[in-house]
Amino acid sequence: GPGLICMAIMQNAFANTSSSILISKVQGNIVDILMTPLSELELTFSYSLGGITRGLLVGLSVSIVIFFVVPIKIHNIFIILYFAFFSSMLLALLGILCGIWAKKFDHMASITNFIIVPLTFLSGTFYSIEKLPEIWHFIAIWNPFFYMIDGFRYGFIGEGDSNLVVGFLILGLANLLFLIITIYIFRKGYGLRD
Repeated sequence: GPGLICMAIMQNAFANTSSSILISKVQGNIVDILMTPLSELELTFSYSLGGITRGLLVGLSVSIVIFFVVPIKIHNIFIILYFAFFSSMLLALLGILCGIWAKKFDHMASITNFIIVPLTFLSGTFYSIEKLPEIWHFIAIWNPFFYMIDGFRYGFIGEGDSNLVVGFLILGLANLLFLIITIYIFRKGYGLRD
């Protein structure tokens, strides 16, 4: 339940921002967006809020559907909201970066297939990472997707595989890092003014 909802939120936030930018580049109308009197920070927030909104709406829709099949209990709504918002923000920012980098849809598919999906499946979405062999457990601990899924799950069932405070910090710092990188890349115009 909770892992599936979190995956839906994350993947839709990523898909929204990456496809929005890539389609604008392919169609040639990215120039119209870049010519607006918006700062790099405003552009970043505009795109990321679009991705966050889509991610959260899809997550809410999936939650409603799941509720009719499996009863959902909520341990702490504030933890759920924190991890839902900042998980979708992280993937939205990653989507912006990938949309700027990609030249065609095959590039986006490679990011999804070789980075997003493996990190998602190694995040403990469908299992406890405590059951992994030692090397995979070590890798999973360094996977930021693990903390997103684990924190989100904790909000629903009150149990997790990691320290919740560590998850809060890692997710917050990862968002800050991606925000700074995205603003910098918008400022430089890499991949947008070619």
